[in-house]
Amino acid sequence: MYKHILIPTDGSKLSAKGVKAGIRLAKALGARVTALHVIPPYLPVMYAGLDGHVQGESRRNFKTNSERAAELSLAAVEREARAAGVRCSKRFTTDPEPWGGILRTARAAKCDAIVMASHGRSALGGLILGSETQRVLAHSKLPVLVAR
Repeated sequence: MYKHILIPTDGSKLSAKGVKAGIRLAKALGARVTALHVIPPYLPVMYAGLDGHVQGESRRNFKTNSERAAELSLAAVEREARAAGVRCSKRFTTDPEPWGGILRTARAAKCDAIVMASHGRSALGGLILGSETQRVLAHSKLPVLVAR
């Protein structure tokens, strides 16, 4: 059936549901997984302090902090996969739209399915899928399993 499953994560508790579901599916099928964290592009945020001095995060600090956060969330997937005896590789990518990064990585890694959680962050909250999940579902040519 499926041999290579992409599991996107943002490191949140909710995305851990997608991670657990993806790893359980991979274990049941004897598949391997690729864990993915999508980093937003650097957008300089400037603000003025009380002294009028303009401050902001440098591109280098943003890159370092974003990659550190990605490694932490991917390490959690790797630990879960190792505990289940599932082969796991890790990737992070930069994309202004997480759904685009997810689909691009799925193609590049030659995955044959995607398992992800849904955040349900729209105006209707938990009644509908999260916007990134909706976009992955709308644009994916691969099967997508959504964990709720």
